[in-house]
Amino acid sequence: MGAGSYHWSVVDQRGTAWFVKVDDLGVEDAGRDDAFDRLGRSFGAALALHRDAGLDFVLAPIPTTTDAAIWRLNSRYALSVFPMVSGAAGHFGAYRPEDRVEVIDLLAELHEATPIVADTAPRADLVLPGRDKLEEALQDLDREWTGGPHAEPARKLLSVYAGQVQRLLADFDRRVDQVRNTAAVWVVTHGEPHPGNVMRTPAGLRLIDWGTVQIAPPERDLWMLTPALARMLGKNPVGDDDVLVRYIRATGRTVSSAGLALYALWWRLADIAIFVDELRRPHGTGEDIAASLTYLTGYLESS
Repeated sequence: MGAGSYHWSVVDQRGTAWFVKVDDLGVEDAGRDDAFDRLGRSFGAALALHRDAGLDFVLAPIPTTTDAAIWRLNSRYALSVFPMVSGAAGHFGAYRPEDRVEVIDLLAELHEATPIVADTAPRADLVLPGRDKLEEALQDLDREWTGGPHAEPARKLLSVYAGQVQRLLADFDRRVDQVRNTAAVWVVTHGEPHPGNVMRTPAGLRLIDWGTVQIAPPERDLWMLTPALARMLGKNPVGDDDVLVRYIRATGRTVSSAGLALYALWWRLADIAIFVDELRRPHGTGEDIAASLTYLTGYLESS
C-alpha cells in the first residue's frame, strides 16, 4: 500500500507486532546515497519531535541500537520500524470541515517545535523534483515512446497538454521567486498532512508517514487544509480558509497566499513528473503502471 515504499506487519519472537517499512531510494544508482541521507534526516527529525519535543501525535520510528532512525538494507532500499498502533487512517483527499480544526491545531504545535530539529531536518531547496525528466519528455514528443504498453498513450496525452504543463512550470518559477525571501521564518513541516496520513486512535490523532519532513514555508503543510486540495482533485471545495485564521492566532505567523499557491502547484507538477517518467521507462502490464496513466490523465485534464 502506498507509493514509493513497501509495508509489513511483523511479529517478533516475544509476540509483539511492529509496522515495518522499506523505502525505495531510486531506480538509478545516482542519487540513492542522497536519498538515504534525506530520509534518515527526515525520520531522525520525527524521532526528535516525538522524543525530545514531546509531540505524542508524531508516530516516529523506533531507533536502532546506534540511535539511527533507518537502516540501509542494500544499495536501493532502506528499512525503518514503527510501533503498531490501533486505529484507523483516513484516505487521500480533501478534509471534512469537522476534521480541519483538529489537524490545524496539530500543525500549529508541530511548527512551533521547529527549534528542536532546526539542525536535523533537511531544508527545502524549492526545486521541483523530477523536473529534468519532465522537461526531457516535453522535448521528446515528436517520436514514438516504446518503453511499454502505456508509453505511447502517455506520449499522446502529454502532447495534448504540453503547452499547459509549460505554463504551469513557468507559474511555479514565479511562485518560487515570491516565496524564496521568506526563508527566515520557515518551520519544520510534515509535507503531506492529508487525511490518508492522519490516524484516529484511542489516544487521539496521530500523524504518520514522516519521510518528507523539511524545514520549509509553513504553507507546505497548510495548503492541504484549504479548498485548493479539493479543486486539484476535481471536486467541489467544502468549507473555506477560515481555519487558517485559527493557525495565525495560535502561532502569530502570517500565511502567504503565494506560498499556498506554490505548494498546491508543486504537488500537481511533482506527480505529473513522476508519472511521466514511470510511463516513459521500460514497463509491463501491472496494475501500478496502469494506475500511473490514470492518475496522469486526471491531473492533466484538470490542469
